Amino acid sequence: MKQSIKTPPTALLEAVELIEPLLQKRLESFDLPANLYDAASYAVVNGGKRVRPALTLMCCEVVGGSRDLAIDAAIAVEFIHCFSLVHDDLPSIDNDELRRGKPTLHIHAGEAMAVLAGDLLLPLAFELLSNGQYTATQQSKLVRTLASATRKMVAGQVYDTLGGLPEHLSAEDGLKEIHKNKTGALISCACTLGGICGKASDAHLKAIQEFGETTGLMFQIVDDLIDLQGESEHVGKATGKDADAGKKTYPGTIGVEESLCAVQSLQKRAEEALSPLGNDAETLRLFNLWMAHRTR
Repeated sequence: MKQSIKTPPTALLEAVELIEPLLQKRLESFDLPANLYDAASYAVVNGGKRVRPALTLMCCEVVGGSRDLAIDAAIAVEFIHCFSLVHDDLPSIDNDELRRGKPTLHIHAGEAMAVLAGDLLLPLAFELLSNGQYTATQQSKLVRTLASATRKMVAGQVYDTLGGLPEHLSAEDGLKEIHKNKTGALISCACTLGGICGKASDAHLKAIQEFGETTGLMFQIVDDLIDLQGESEHVGKATGKDADAGKKTYPGTIGVEESLCAVQSLQKRAEEALSPLGNDAETLRLFNLWMAHRTR
């Protein structure tokens, strides 16, 4: 257990090893202009943590499926994640110059190409879900789940950058609403996609969904703490920008100590959500523990 706090769990490393070359191969399978392909490849194949696709693969395995069944769903959710990062980094939104230790795409290839490459990754994700690997019922569930999560993610980004939260929400509840949508929705979606690919029972799918929702919120609180306390060289992107931009964060709203307590509480709740899966969910428990203590 202690080792998994300090280093990425084996399940994540194995998932990255499997997914990384396939991200490139899937991009190559589409008929794209060379410069658009280069930009999309730069956005996708550049050393991300691959948390979301790893969760898709692990959740499929946990409910009795094989990783092969969930590969395209895993790549689809990563395409959506990368599309969101490209657009979030644009000068009109976060104006970031560093992502995953490299210049952001609009710095590398120009703003117009960054917009278009981000646009491209969105439909490619849904093409992957309709390539014939999944049954019609699975396709319907997968597409609906990913579309819903993408909608929520965009809404969360609007709340975070442009406002519009319901006025009756307290500062903490408003922040939770931002995080639940902006980050949590896609992480929860990644888990649910894996359950669908593995043909999970209703009880197991519900457990995975609850795990994903809880750990997704925890993931963003940890991100807030990393942005406040981390070094950009280690994290791979600029840190301290949220506070400088006046963005709402957990440390800024409830303080560092309370944020750490929230992470601990959510980590425990996520683990409890997995109880219906018994010992089969041990990989997710270790993964959840590492996500609560990660530093990048």
